[in-house]
Amino acid sequence: MKKIVFIGAGSLVFTKNLVRDLLTFPAFSACTISLVDIDEERLGYAKKTVEQIIAAGQYRAQVEAHTDRKDALPGADGVVCTILAGGLNVWRKDIEIPKKYGVDINVGDTRGPSGIFRALRTIPAMLDICRDIERYCPQAIVLNYTNPMAMLCRAMQSETNVAVTGLCHSVQGTAAMLARWIGAPKDEITYLCAGINHQAFYLDFQWNGKDAYPLIREAMNDAKIYNEEQVRNEMFLHLDYYVTESSGHNSEYNAWFRKRPDLIEAYCTHGTGWNPGEYAYIVKGYEKRQSDWRAQMQRWMDEPIDLKRGEEYAASIFNATIGDGTLFKFNGNVRNTNLIDNLPGGCCVEVPVLASRKGLEPIHVGALPSQLAALTNISARCEEMAVEGALTGDPRKIFHAVCFDPLTSAVLSLNEIKSMVDELFEANRDYLPQFKHLS
Repeated sequence: MKKIVFIGAGSLVFTKNLVRDLLTFPAFSACTISLVDIDEERLGYAKKTVEQIIAAGQYRAQVEAHTDRKDALPGADGVVCTILAGGLNVWRKDIEIPKKYGVDINVGDTRGPSGIFRALRTIPAMLDICRDIERYCPQAIVLNYTNPMAMLCRAMQSETNVAVTGLCHSVQGTAAMLARWIGAPKDEITYLCAGINHQAFYLDFQWNGKDAYPLIREAMNDAKIYNEEQVRNEMFLHLDYYVTESSGHNSEYNAWFRKRPDLIEAYCTHGTGWNPGEYAYIVKGYEKRQSDWRAQMQRWMDEPIDLKRGEEYAASIFNATIGDGTLFKFNGNVRNTNLIDNLPGGCCVEVPVLASRKGLEPIHVGALPSQLAALTNISARCEEMAVEGALTGDPRKIFHAVCFDPLTSAVLSLNEIKSMVDELFEANRDYLPQFKHLS
């Protein structure tokens, strides 16, 4: 009987959806679901939700709950990680301190000054989890959903022997959105997507074997479609390839959309998609959910159980590697071992990966178009410096990583960046024991 461990199971939406998907595969219908969270109340809600799914599907699966992952990991075949290191009180500082200096951030969980400091807090926790996996279940397949995806995966894959990849639903989600825009059924769309997390691009996008990019470009003439994703659509119209992650995220990753108030007004406030790009969008939403999370969790638990498999990759990956062995290709985050020719060797890239009983095998892509390589190289190299700084406790590396962040460097001088980074270090003092100078 297979055993799948969910670390950070109090992230109830992820846990609910991933468990639902997993149990749709016969190989896991009688598995053990082991839930782990340090918050006992959230853990209790997660356990009740999984029990509801098991009952609704009449599965033979079992569920257990633990506050200590060491009680859950022994014998695990697969591990899913959805943790948050540090609460809202420090996460807010990641957004508010840069804003004081003029760096306007929408999400702040992936790269740039806020993403980097989130990584500094989270990398030690992720490495501790991986070391426990090495000790208790070294053969387990590990799937990470925690951000900042690229920096965390880069650290885990270089510092441990765990078979880990990172997953982001923006690849399949954006493909479905583009299909909708051109009136194509999703199952008639094929694509090749590669780059780095949240800045991967569809190098080709086809409908029934024919290039669909002319149809996508034509769709931009519809104001309703253009306004749905203003930032991403501008990027496509000028860079010629469509990027995977939302306009809110991508408005932060370059210097074109958020460096001046008039640009924020033009591109980041009137979009009609799920994330219009407003300042501190995710923090505001998280703060609202924190205030009524018990009521929200109860509402989720009271909803009818939908047993239909969703679009997340995790369950299909587990089925391919430790289930019935059906091959499954997905986009995952892995180190660049001759996968993308014109991105730094060893950095974290998001490329097609084949899951099978042999494990996870990344697929060589080749070179990105030069304009995409120029854009993603900057972010990848900043991430490399940030990870090196996190692993060595070198604050100078962190400063340099922030210096070259495109949005930050478009807004601030070097001296202003240094002051901002110093203030971010001070706000994170209690979470960064690896930086000895803060002691």
